[in-house]
Amino acid sequence: MPTLDWVNKSQALEATRAVPIHLLKQEAAFGDAGARDNLLIQGDNLLALKALLPVHAGRVKCIFIDPPYNTQSAFEHYDDKLEHSQWLSMMLPRLTLLRELLAEDGSLWVTIDDNEAHYLKVLMDQVFGRGCFVATFIWKKVDSPNDNKVPITPDHEYLLCFTKAAGSRPFRQKYDDSILAAYREPDAESEKPYRDRLLKKNGKNSLRSDRPSMFFPLTAPDGTQVFPIHDDGREARWAMGKASVEELIAKDELIWKKRETGWVPYTREFAPDSPSRPYPTIWNDLDTTRQTKAHQKTLFGESVFDTPKPEDMLKRILDMSTNPGDLVLDSFLGSGTTAAVAHKMGRRWIGIEMGEHARTHCIPRLQKVIAGEQGGISEAVGWQGGGGFRFCTLGEPAFDADARINPDVKFATLAAFIWHYETATPWAPDAVSPSPPTPLPRAGEGSPMLGVHDGTAYYLLYNGILGDLRPRGGNVLTRAVMEMLQARHPHDGPKVIYGEVTRLGEAALAAANATFKQIPYDIKAR
Repeated sequence: MPTLDWVNKSQALEATRAVPIHLLKQEAAFGDAGARDNLLIQGDNLLALKALLPVHAGRVKCIFIDPPYNTQSAFEHYDDKLEHSQWLSMMLPRLTLLRELLAEDGSLWVTIDDNEAHYLKVLMDQVFGRGCFVATFIWKKVDSPNDNKVPITPDHEYLLCFTKAAGSRPFRQKYDDSILAAYREPDAESEKPYRDRLLKKNGKNSLRSDRPSMFFPLTAPDGTQVFPIHDDGREARWAMGKASVEELIAKDELIWKKRETGWVPYTREFAPDSPSRPYPTIWNDLDTTRQTKAHQKTLFGESVFDTPKPEDMLKRILDMSTNPGDLVLDSFLGSGTTAAVAHKMGRRWIGIEMGEHARTHCIPRLQKVIAGEQGGISEAVGWQGGGGFRFCTLGEPAFDADARINPDVKFATLAAFIWHYETATPWAPDAVSPSPPTPLPRAGEGSPMLGVHDGTAYYLLYNGILGDLRPRGGNVLTRAVMEMLQARHPHDGPKVIYGEVTRLGEAALAAANATFKQIPYDIKAR
C-alpha cells in the first residue's frame, strides 16, 4: 500500500511511544453526585489521551474530532497556522492513540476541509488500514448565496469515517416511516401492511442467459406450468432461486394473481416494524454554520469558532454508531458540542480541550445542559436536564526522569498502567474474583491480583496493598507473600508479579511458575 511521507515523520512516530503517562487531577464536579462518569479534561490532548489509555483503551464506541484545519488563518482559540508537515506530525500520534482507545466495534469520525482532506485520508489509511475506511460524508455548511466576487466559493466540508476493525460496519440505518406509504393497509388478505412484488426479474441481468439456474417452472393454481417470460417473448428469470421460492411457498408468501395473459406469481412483503433506510453521504439537511453560530450566541453571547459543528450533525453520528450508555470521546472539544449532544442522548462522554475556554465555555455550556437547556437537539430528544460530569486537569507525570514513581500514584493507577501494558486491554478490577470472606487487613483497597489474561495471572505488590503484615507494607515478594497469593488467589498457570524487590531465588520462582518484575524499572523500561 502506498504510504505518506513528510519531514520529521519518524519523530512523529516516536512521539507516540515517548508520551509520558500523566495523572488526572480532579478540579471540580458538577451535577448529580451519582452521575459523574462523564469527564471534561483541560490540557494537551496528546498527554490526556495517553493518560486515558490504562482504563479506557478499547472501550470508546465513537470518537468524533474536529481538529484545526491548517487553513493558514488564525482562530482566536487555536493556532491554525501550521506548516503542512507539522500538521501531519501533530495528527499522527493523536490518531494512533485514538485508535487504541476505540472499541473493536467502534468508529472514528473526523471533520476536515479541502486543505488537508486527501492527506488526512491517506494518513488514516496508514494508521487504521484501508479496509477500515467506511465513507467520506459531505456536510453542506452554507445555506445562503455568497456575494463575494470570486469565481468559486466552498460551501461544504468533509467528514471521514473509519472503523477499528477492517470490514466492520457497526452502524444502524435511519428510521423513516415514509417507507410505509409503499405498503397497503391491512385488509382481508393480511393483518399487517403489505405489498406484492413480481417474482419475475425485470431490468438489468433479467434474462435466462444471465442466471440459467433461475429459469424453472412454477405450478399455478390451475395446475399449469408458468415460466418467467418477458412481454416481448424473451426468456427471463425469476428474482429468486428454486430453494428460496420453495421457502416462500412453505410460508404462504407466494401469491398468484390472474391476469389477461395468465397466472402471474408475486412475492408478498410485509411492512417492517421499524422502517429504515441507509443514510446518504451528502448531508444537506442539517443546520449550517449560520444557524449553529446563532445557537452559540444564545449560549455564550458570542460566536466562539468560525465553523462550529451543529448539534444535529453529532446527533446523526451518534444515532448511527452508538446506543445509550456507550462511551463517546472528543479530543478537540472546542465549545463542547460533542459532550453536550452525548449528554442529551444518554451517552457517557469524555471531552478534552486545551484552551482556557474549557473553563470559560465548555463548563458553562454543560452546566446549562444539566439544567435542561432547550437549544440544539433538546426538543428532538426530549431533553429535560440531569446528569453530571467531572472537570480534571493534567497533573504530574506518573514517573519522573529517573524512573521513580510519583508518590501521588495510587495502587489503582499503577495497576491500570501495568495491566494495559501487559495485556493491551483496559483494566477492569470488578472482573477480578472477589477476596475470601475474611481477607487479610490491608491499607490499599481491592486485591493484589489484577486479573487473568490469556492464561497468565498478574499481581501487583504496591502502596501497602497487603497492609503491615509483610515487610515494607507487603511490597516485597517473600516466601510468606507467595504462599498468601497462592492460597487466597490461586492460579494454576503462569504468574507475573510486580513488586519493589523479591527475596525468592530463581528456583523458588520457577517452582511457583512465577516471573517477578521490579517496579519502577521493569515498567519504565517499557
